[in-house]
Amino acid sequence: MSYDRGTLLIEGVEKLPYCRWDPRSGKLRAMAYRYREIRELIPQAIDDVFNPLPSPDLKGAVKLKPFQEDAFNSWLKSKRGIIVLPTGAGKTYIALKAMEVLKEPTLVVVPTIPLLNQWRDLVQSLYGIEVGIVGGGKDILKPVTVITYDSAYLRAADLGNRFQLMIFDEVHHLAAEGYMEIAELSASPHRMGLTATLEREDGRHRLLFPLVGGVVYRMTPNELAGEHLSEFDTVRLRVDLLDDERKRYERFLREYKEFLRKTGISMRSLDDFRKLVVRSGRNMYARQALLSWNEARKIAINSKAKLQVLQDLLESHRGDKVIIFTEYNEMAEEISKRFLIPLITHRTSRREREKILNAFKIGSVTKIVTSKVLDEGLDVPDARVGIILGGTGSRREFIQRLGRILRKREGKRAILYEVVSRGTSEVRISSRRRKGLN
Repeated sequence: MSYDRGTLLIEGVEKLPYCRWDPRSGKLRAMAYRYREIRELIPQAIDDVFNPLPSPDLKGAVKLKPFQEDAFNSWLKSKRGIIVLPTGAGKTYIALKAMEVLKEPTLVVVPTIPLLNQWRDLVQSLYGIEVGIVGGGKDILKPVTVITYDSAYLRAADLGNRFQLMIFDEVHHLAAEGYMEIAELSASPHRMGLTATLEREDGRHRLLFPLVGGVVYRMTPNELAGEHLSEFDTVRLRVDLLDDERKRYERFLREYKEFLRKTGISMRSLDDFRKLVVRSGRNMYARQALLSWNEARKIAINSKAKLQVLQDLLESHRGDKVIIFTEYNEMAEEISKRFLIPLITHRTSRREREKILNAFKIGSVTKIVTSKVLDEGLDVPDARVGIILGGTGSRREFIQRLGRILRKREGKRAILYEVVSRGTSEVRISSRRRKGLN
């Protein structure tokens, strides 16, 4: 057996599961991720697949909580699988324990540069080793290397036989059509996926199971609240659209339904909405329907009526650390200007973002407003209150926002507010995303 840019070549046999005959090489060929299954079928084979980096020198430094130990042991049975735990439950430390126990060259795949830096800093501080970095303009391979999904996609064929353990942080990203090649072109026999919410709205999370393994451990925020995470409450507050907002909302909604009728699409499911999006590229009515729907949604999410409720909440939680979540930048910017609250968006520089988060950590700043940036991939200092002024129906987004306020502290009880516009699609969207709590 040998490795050839994301595939396995097997000679000396004419037929094997997962393989096809390659007339050019005169050998069987299979996708690299099938290495483990094929190796078990032909244990006597001469194995020249791996050209691994040296084994990392990791001295035991991680002490797991009982539920983390259970999660790790569940994974260790086959050394493959996905662990689903809420944000703040310490998924990273379970992965570090796997690295300590297996002592294999390890590739950690992450979605963002801030997460890449967090992983590097944590591993270096715990174990005193130099960590490799691929992404953000750097390309350094070490026995433990952290790489972004974007860079891993570009380098998958080259790196597919260099690491024996792969850790996919925020593993739901891997199910994207291009990113799947990261796992497919790798021969790594041992794989761990980490996520707060595995299920994707498009259903593609099911494609991860052959590549990473099934779900080996799962706990919800409700199950961990109290002993391991803060107790919490979720409160939904409804507001009425202003008169001019209501008129515009209903006008766009009528236009949406009229254009939708002309497309011949009945909106019964998310699949129907995806059909509308696809058709909008070539059908004028589909495009107009989509534009009208977006405008109606934007009016509901960005209602000025929410700002009065926000002011009341900020007064009620004057002494608490609060994170305000919005869907759109313009709402976040207006809140920042009106209430003099530091703003973090995708346009905020890394230096400014770190300055704001550090001030939040030490308490010189107690309120932050953000549009999506703090949903995932950043280590946000402890807060007690979250206020959602706008979002999608994604359960993942909801759980990640909730997770930002659940870090355990003596005497703390967290609270997450959702402010939704009464009589609009926001009410239904809120109900859908709350299912992530169960």
